[in-house]
Amino acid sequence: MAEAFPDIPKIQYEGPKSKNPLAFKHYNADEVVAGKKMKDHLRFGVAYWHAMRNTLSDPFGGGTAQRPWDDGSDSIANAQNRARVMFEFMEKLGVDYYCFHDRDVAPELNDLAASNKALDAVADVLLSEQQRTGKKLLWGTACLFSHARYCQGAATSPNAHVYAYAGAQVKKAMDVTHRLGGEGYTFWGGREGYATLWNTNQKREMDHLAAFLHMAVDYKKKIGFKGQFYIEPKPREPSTHQYDSDAAACLNFLRQYDLLEHFKLNLETNHATLAGHTMRHEMQVAIASNALGSVDANTGDTLIGWDTDQFPTNFYLTTEIMLEILKMGGFTTGGLNFDAKCRRESFEPVDLFHAHIGGMDAFARGLKIAAAIIEDGRLDGFIKQRYSTFDNGIGAKVEAGGVTFDDLEAHTLANGEPLIGSGRQEMLENLINEFI
Repeated sequence: MAEAFPDIPKIQYEGPKSKNPLAFKHYNADEVVAGKKMKDHLRFGVAYWHAMRNTLSDPFGGGTAQRPWDDGSDSIANAQNRARVMFEFMEKLGVDYYCFHDRDVAPELNDLAASNKALDAVADVLLSEQQRTGKKLLWGTACLFSHARYCQGAATSPNAHVYAYAGAQVKKAMDVTHRLGGEGYTFWGGREGYATLWNTNQKREMDHLAAFLHMAVDYKKKIGFKGQFYIEPKPREPSTHQYDSDAAACLNFLRQYDLLEHFKLNLETNHATLAGHTMRHEMQVAIASNALGSVDANTGDTLIGWDTDQFPTNFYLTTEIMLEILKMGGFTTGGLNFDAKCRRESFEPVDLFHAHIGGMDAFARGLKIAAAIIEDGRLDGFIKQRYSTFDNGIGAKVEAGGVTFDDLEAHTLANGEPLIGSGRQEMLENLINEFI
């Protein structure tokens, strides 16, 4: 097969002074930061659906993407060729992982059996390419939101036949993910929610979703799949309300239905923004429950109220993300998957490289800054001091448990009005600016 990117060499690290747009300025894969190689800290993944399939359409216009290797058909041969292009892209970019939806890599045909056969045929090529290149599948998933049958949900559909179809589709997607050695499997409820409560039995839908996920857990055990299960929070769009609206809602759902031990969260910056949170907030909520598994590395436009899926280039954002990842001890599963697309105006194949280079450099820089902040110690020292009254006396007793309101009253009567210290927000913002 002829190269899809014949004019683009393997992307190299050239350092911060380089003016080459097709070179890394900060991402040096084998450079050791905080005791580990950059590539092992960051575990970058390419999102098949954006890199290979996104046409760059938006609500006001059709696609602009130029993809000369794609003949635009739903043929299996075209899907297989596209898979080979994906691995050429990953090789030249120097990324070790990829993620996919079943309907991104293979066409949906006239019935489930035909679609499954097509998926197997493309999986043959994916497996061959993985073996040839050493690249790996970070996680797979099933597209339960694009087809018209899922217009009212999949695992929360009011139609039991749609529910059954969704289960059959997930079963096959799990089989293929397992066959390809996937390190995880993600459940993203793209339409698991409602547009109006006038036609919705919310409790029944939540019960159905929980039953669906328990079936997935059972099937995982049956086939011997060892990968991590993820749920990806998102509050709205396309639904008015989605049941996996943010990290806290997902964790509450998992606890309520006795699923928490089987799932971690795959968090996305753009979804955090839509939920009215920062990415760092969502990460800390997940980490507090030992439930942060993977990250969709993108960002949104704060001036636009929908999911723009842009590549991350803001050093403050990537520093905050890497600070949380380093503090939790690094990824034990998952990685940084670029669930991001080029802008509609950036439609040439080379723009795929520019976009990923920028995101990878931004996270490499964020990693270095986060490691420097931790090594410096002033930020952690301030936070430790701020909570120091809980290290002894009445505070330590509160954290140990067993303190009553009577104890708190006695302490306050004996000690009088508390003396509190400044939060020093501006000082700490200045401190972070020293590193960025």
